[in-house]
Amino acid sequence: MSSFLIAGPLIVFLIFVAPLWLFLHYRSKRKVASGLSQDEQQTLNTLSERAESMQQRIETLERILDAESPNWRKRYE
Repeated sequence: MSSFLIAGPLIVFLIFVAPLWLFLHYRSKRKVASGLSQDEQQTLNTLSERAESMQQRIETLERILDAESPNWRKRYE
């Protein structure tokens, strides 16, 4: 009698729950492994270009400040 109480839920789990669980698990793994979507890649490239542009602007501003006020770095570092 007690073996039937254990076997019933175990069979239900193995037939219905386990396959669904495995399917959802590996589907999410595949989605993560596929990397960035096209839209995310484009956004990343745009942000990278902006960062490079800002870096160039900062370097230019630092050169101007070095020429006009050589001691400015001591005050802000």
